[in-house]
Amino acid sequence: MRTDELIGLLAQDAEPVAQHAIEQRFAVAALAGLAGATVLMLALFGLRPDLLQTLVLPMFWGKLLFAAALAVAGVALLRRLARPGLGLGHSLALLALPPVVLWALAALVLGQAAPAERMALILGSTWRSCPFNIAALSVPALAALFWALRGAAPTRLAWAGAGAGLLAGALGTLVYALHCPEMAAPFLAVWYLAGMALPTALGALLGPRLLRW
Repeated sequence: MRTDELIGLLAQDAEPVAQHAIEQRFAVAALAGLAGATVLMLALFGLRPDLLQTLVLPMFWGKLLFAAALAVAGVALLRRLARPGLGLGHSLALLALPPVVLWALAALVLGQAAPAERMALILGSTWRSCPFNIAALSVPALAALFWALRGAAPTRLAWAGAGAGLLAGALGTLVYALHCPEMAAPFLAVWYLAGMALPTALGALLGPRLLRW
């Protein structure tokens, strides 16, 4: 059989892919990840008991906004990594913006605090467990996002895995914020980002193994 005949045979049943198929897979994966993280959070940690009272505090909404902004940026990055030959565009700048804003706010808070209070603002009361709790809540989203990527065509496998891990970390953080008692910007700037870094590193390690096609 000649090459052109083989190509014709392979392509004869091909159908066009839906225009937004990748985005739809990511939407399903993100919703599944959020649902899984919520179930885990309620089972393992529970809602913070004063949640209704904290709804009036700007910093509570600030940490939700931070996680949501990183999740949006993670989607923008991942949808580009899922397509072969597509550049990253402005997605890296979009990804860097939430941490930069949070770090600036943390520096402002630390600058205004007395020297004796600064370490307490950074460590809070849950610094030993916070990153690992976020990482645990990220597992459902990481699994779902790897499923979504398996239906795409990433070529930068480690980067795609890291992008999935980062998005999973942001979704896990969004849910964890409903339990976490910490409100200080210096704490969030260190330990929330550390929690997101764990699934990001895990995704980078797993990407070349699980996303190969």
